[in-house]
Amino acid sequence: MTIRRDTDASLGADGKLVFYADSRRVAWMDLFSLKWSSMVLHALYHWPGQRARTGELQRSLQGISKKMLFQTLKELEQRGLIARHVYDVVPPKVDYRLTPLGLTFAAPIEQMYLWGLENQAALDAMDANLKAATDVPSDVPPSHDLSASED
Repeated sequence: MTIRRDTDASLGADGKLVFYADSRRVAWMDLFSLKWSSMVLHALYHWPGQRARTGELQRSLQGISKKMLFQTLKELEQRGLIARHVYDVVPPKVDYRLTPLGLTFAAPIEQMYLWGLENQAALDAMDANLKAATDVPSDVPPSHDLSASED
């Protein structure tokens, strides 16, 4: 096997690609696998001034709980992708802004969003396949285990 740790992958003896779990590129893909992280970055990317208050973000991200939003904002802030700005006013006012680094990550998220708009039929087909594979037919009694092997 060819091992090069300065890359994300190498070719094994059988010619198949081997990906390293600890590579930097795989690590940044983690960001995209977290549903709300990419959605928060995408929302801030489109917000005027690329900044928004917590309540504004929560209202624009249907389905996110307050707890999950705060966890996501904290993680993005720790990664340096957003900055938390506290205003010196009463009552307290806080907003979150994309950092230059966050803007770097928001751009490919925008490209994926645009791809999704252009390929809605493919996304619909994927959803239909998943629904067909996971739906239990209405005529099957609840005790019937569909995952059991029928050899």
